[in-house]
Amino acid sequence: MDYYYILAPVLALALGWLLTPRVRWLAVKIGAVDYPDPRKVHDGAMPRLGGLAVYLAFVIAVVAFRDLTPQVLGLLTGATLVMLVGAVDDIRGLSPRVKLAGQIIAALTIIPFGIEVHYITNPLTGGLLFLGILSIPLTVFWVVAVTNAVNLIDGLDGLAGGVASIAALTMAAVAWTQWSRFGVSDMPDMIILALILVAAVAGFLRYNFFPARIFLGDSGSMFLGFTLSVMAIMSMTKSATAVSVIIPLVILGVPLLDTFFAIIRRCCMQRPIFQPDRQHLHHQLMAMGLNHRQTVLAIYALSAFLGLNALALNLVTSDQALILVAILAVSVIYLADRVGVLGLRRTRYQAPEEHKQRSSKM
Repeated sequence: MDYYYILAPVLALALGWLLTPRVRWLAVKIGAVDYPDPRKVHDGAMPRLGGLAVYLAFVIAVVAFRDLTPQVLGLLTGATLVMLVGAVDDIRGLSPRVKLAGQIIAALTIIPFGIEVHYITNPLTGGLLFLGILSIPLTVFWVVAVTNAVNLIDGLDGLAGGVASIAALTMAAVAWTQWSRFGVSDMPDMIILALILVAAVAGFLRYNFFPARIFLGDSGSMFLGFTLSVMAIMSMTKSATAVSVIIPLVILGVPLLDTFFAIIRRCCMQRPIFQPDRQHLHHQLMAMGLNHRQTVLAIYALSAFLGLNALALNLVTSDQALILVAILAVSVIYLADRVGVLGLRRTRYQAPEEHKQRSSKM
């Protein structure tokens, strides 16, 4: 019986909704508070640690309605570890090296549970390229890269949570098509996991969308990035279609491209690649005159557009998919240059008046 496809997300939604105010109270009490600095758009102190509410809603709903298969257990184990690392950073602060070490350890914990990129498909021939000894390093690199990419876009109220939800919803849609049309086994597990994650974040967004009353914090953005990256591996290893390696890249296109362009931009400007700046996508959209809410909604729309393209890649032939990917790549580079995230156009970020007038809600 498929009742859990409804009950599990409903439980996650309710838990996210109910737990977030309590986590907010806890964050204030223990000092997990984010204070403004020149690189941030908020002016007042804001409780963070919101990821704890999303994590609890997700895990409780998964445990309540799903069998803990080895891969699901591996996902929960790694996600718990990376959430704890983020929570410590929210409360006490951690150096980037310590956070990176924690992310790598969390990524390594999924390997014994069978979550690993053993092969990738060659989109030109449709054949399989087995990775051999490169399997573990590539798996760890992918997980850490996506975890940090989602963490980096968490710069506006509701941005990281909404983008992650759209990505998870797209994963559910892709898994459904692979299950219903191509008979790919185990995809129902992917569908329910993705829907639970969407619902858990939706409950939290009630308090995180502009004007936010609590931030995701590193506990939330790292948890979401880690969970999405692992679910992408779980989905990719169950499918041998020619574009299976490309689909997760398109689904997670917004955070991955924003991070990639930041690296390119800093290299071109001869700056350290880990040096923060204010030329990320959301900064540049606001420099163009969009307010906070409009910027977030615009990036939501871009995420949804990429999600639809990822779904289309799953439904067309290999040749058609390659053409679509080429068109997407050219379009993305052109738009990135126009917006200014490549650093080739000089723009000056200025926070809209609504940010300057924003006060703490603690």
